[in-house]
Amino acid sequence: MRSVLLVSMKKNEISIKINEGASYKRILETLNERLLELKKLYKEAKNPIKVTGRFLTDKEMEEIRDIIKKEINVEVSFDNVNELGLYGIKKAYEQDVENSKTYFLKSGMRSGQRIETEGSVVILGDVNGGAEVIAGENIVILGILRGLAHAGAKGNKRAIIASHSIECPQLRIGNILKEIEKEDLEEQKQFASVVDDKIILK
Repeated sequence: MRSVLLVSMKKNEISIKINEGASYKRILETLNERLLELKKLYKEAKNPIKVTGRFLTDKEMEEIRDIIKKEINVEVSFDNVNELGLYGIKKAYEQDVENSKTYFLKSGMRSGQRIETEGSVVILGDVNGGAEVIAGENIVILGILRGLAHAGAKGNKRAIIASHSIECPQLRIGNILKEIEKEDLEEQKQFASVVDDKIILK
């Protein structure tokens, strides 16, 4: 089983690599357990800490930074800030989906806004509650999904929905509807696809 956190000393910094499959709750527990180990590395060195691996929301990054800085006066940075967009697109299209024409929205969506496209759509921001995204094919959101998302609207159950974090009350793929349960939100979910006529989150 892979470690939740892998701490290593590099030439100019200390790296904390987070297991991408770890839940956020487990990450915090492990970080608190390993703070003593981190403090020992700072008896002589004052290298900055760089957190890599699992992609984190702004709130999660702030919380992890606060936990570390409470015990160690050190600069803490994260590698996912500038790479999130490319990471999101790459992970989405690693899925077995057909190619389609893609519409790009270079901003997020506010409540009351609606997008409807026959192909796929990539949104470079959050989709807030009260906004609607309807696509004939795939939906990729590089921010947080809180509004309505309906992929495969023309009946394509092979379509997918990918987001940095899925936090909406329900999803649709093809003619299949999934109500998001409270337990689905306890761990960050980023991908929705249809398996055996059910929408599965992971």
